[in-house]
Amino acid sequence: MSSTPTPDQPIVFRNGIVLTMDDAHTVIPNGDVLVIDGKIADVGVGLAAPDGAFEIDAKGGILLPGMVDTHRHMWQSAMRGYGADWTLTQYFVWYYLEHGMKFRPQDVAAGNLISALDAVESGVTTSVDWSHGLRTPEHGEAALEALADSPGRFVLAYGNLAAAPWEWTQDPEVRRLVERARDDSRLFGAQLAFDVPAAEEEFLEKAAFEAARDLGVGVTTHVGVWGATNDNGVRRMYENKVMDPGTVYVHAASLNDESYQMIAGTGGTVSLSTESEQTCGQGYPPAHALRRHGIQASLSVDTSVWFSADMFAAMRSTIGADRSLEHLLAHEKNETVTHAVLRVEDVVDWATRGGAKALGKWDQIGSLEKGKLADIVLIKNDDSPTMTPILNPYGHVVYQAGRGDVHTVLVGGKAVKFDGKLTGGDLPSVRAKLEDTVSYLQGELGDDTWKSGMNPEIPEVEILTNPYQYLKDEADQPAAAHAHKH
Repeated sequence: MSSTPTPDQPIVFRNGIVLTMDDAHTVIPNGDVLVIDGKIADVGVGLAAPDGAFEIDAKGGILLPGMVDTHRHMWQSAMRGYGADWTLTQYFVWYYLEHGMKFRPQDVAAGNLISALDAVESGVTTSVDWSHGLRTPEHGEAALEALADSPGRFVLAYGNLAAAPWEWTQDPEVRRLVERARDDSRLFGAQLAFDVPAAEEEFLEKAAFEAARDLGVGVTTHVGVWGATNDNGVRRMYENKVMDPGTVYVHAASLNDESYQMIAGTGGTVSLSTESEQTCGQGYPPAHALRRHGIQASLSVDTSVWFSADMFAAMRSTIGADRSLEHLLAHEKNETVTHAVLRVEDVVDWATRGGAKALGKWDQIGSLEKGKLADIVLIKNDDSPTMTPILNPYGHVVYQAGRGDVHTVLVGGKAVKFDGKLTGGDLPSVRAKLEDTVSYLQGELGDDTWKSGMNPEIPEVEILTNPYQYLKDEADQPAAAHAHKH
């Protein structure tokens, strides 16, 4: 038998802790998962497997559905980590005035290619490419083909922030590309990606929503971004009856209760990008508000030009932010939180089945159930002390494990990562493309702009005078200090 699973070979995982993420959140402490013809053939204990099946020892590990990222600006991964010290204002300068507008179609493709590998390597089997850098149809073609050539499942959310959505959505060439993405079996669907600042009284964005309906695709839109997209935009969408079921509202952080009610009442979902909301100032990460209004949540990483590119960080930051707020509000009333509301099980749910529901793909992905697509993640690392003991598997996924503990990733029954190493895609080729992109952008911008963009100015901070410092001269110390010596 080969040392790695071959394409179309049946696979059986043996004796793992199985987090099925089905409706009952069934956990099988010592379970098997059988994969045949790209789908989950069975989940249970002591399963019979066909002759020639590739057996993976999952003992000491956790099996869960492939994670789903509902909002990732994949093209920006070409400049991974560049904006680690940015604010949202500096990001807008980067996108509108400097680097982002320099991207050629091949640079968008390079970003998508590395981001796709980044996703599957960390256990994210489905990603929404919130591709708002498609300034020309050539950029769109490059983005589409890069995704189609990459291991994993990808939804192309077509966008162009350099033009008005009521204009670019009417472009016949753009519409043909969206139709291609919608119907291409190599992809997992399409969306239209645009925002509603509601700066004008006339609701011009209505034409973009109608284009989405005409094309039979959903809409994903940033709302509740402080100073950019606010309650007025949500109100205008509601008044114009374009808040269709399944619309994905990204961030949704600085909104009032009425806006949340409109999202809930029209069957919308919210994509939380907690590291982004914490860093950029869209508003406080709104998990608490989504619970209160009964809104389905999913998780996303936003952009690795800034933040982590895996769902472990997304889960951890989301539960951390929610619990911080819970304690803060209690302390303001001189109370103590004795029982946390948001649980580790909840954020694992949002990272898997929540994303599947947001994309309308719950019948295909998001849980380990018979008949669903075999998108499966095994978290197991026998060389790591962090992976033993596993007492609370949900807590282990959220607080203990990391992308380096992802042992195996299947997408449609095909191994794209096995035994801790990426087996899908062509990383050396993608790396060469990225080197060309980075070299080109540096040359276009010049060293000064390149360096200053990565190192924004630090505001001066006043340090308060501290009256509680010990004095060097004993004669100047308080009398109590002298009394203590006698």
